[in-house]
Amino acid sequence: MSSPAGAERGETDPTASWLGSYLLLSAIWGTSFLFIKIADRQLSPLQVVLARLALGCAPVLLALLVRRERLPSGWRTWAHLAFLAVITNALPFSLIAYGETHISSVLAGLWNATTPLFTLVIALIMLPDERPTPQRIGGLVLGFAGVVVVLGPWSGLGGPSLEGSLAVAGASLCYGLGFTYLRRYVAERSDSGVALVAGQLLCGTLVMAVATLLFTSAPSHLGAGGVLSVCALGVLGTGVAYVLNYSVVRRAGATIASTVTYLIPLFATASGVVLLGEGVAWHEPIGALVVLLGVALSQGRLSLRTRVSEVY
Repeated sequence: MSSPAGAERGETDPTASWLGSYLLLSAIWGTSFLFIKIADRQLSPLQVVLARLALGCAPVLLALLVRRERLPSGWRTWAHLAFLAVITNALPFSLIAYGETHISSVLAGLWNATTPLFTLVIALIMLPDERPTPQRIGGLVLGFAGVVVVLGPWSGLGGPSLEGSLAVAGASLCYGLGFTYLRRYVAERSDSGVALVAGQLLCGTLVMAVATLLFTSAPSHLGAGGVLSVCALGVLGTGVAYVLNYSVVRRAGATIASTVTYLIPLFATASGVVLLGEGVAWHEPIGALVVLLGVALSQGRLSLRTRVSEVY
């Protein structure tokens, strides 16, 4: 937020350059769980993921063309992108699509809040520059306590609901591994973010095309709802969203971009309740809030010392 003195001088708030993209990205990713739920009614989870990735390639390749950039070169880069495509696209997208055949889109969106938690755990293991400070450990403990609250073990565990929750939680684990792998092996490469995303989505589309042909058959019926949902998932939730994410990272930095996770559950809950009429158990949003507080603590966002220094 700009200071009053700066406002008097007519300075431009730097937040304005990325805030719109940031909020739009939150809304797109938050409502993606709604579209997955609708698409699952007519398509198998693998078919949903294939359509999402294939349609998601178009906006990214268009952005690459507008920027007059080329796809990445070198077999090592493509090997890294292929691994990322599996661990951050094909596998987690499939787990979420499968999980939503058993749980609501609201609960799936709330589980997405655990992604930064898994990312921190894996980063502490894989990245030598990440140190397990008392604040980070405290944040992890609080965060995983929130996971337990989301599960609600006092109401009984087991059955399809637990299976669906574990599948979506597994997707968050995949994202955590993918973010850490990206930081360690891909982020420092000379190719632009858009070029790397384009290569990754092309690899993911190829992987899912093979898996879908091997393990699924053509859908018996595909109505307008299913078609529109996979189009929204692909064009908006994958293609446009990845370009927006790259824009936010470039303008505001990776730290601010990562906080999109705090808003995604809000949009997922609102869209699921309002548009699908899904119910929410009392402990699910409370558990997600505890998870986010744990993430904020582990990231140093709840440091009182930092707040005091900013004021004085």
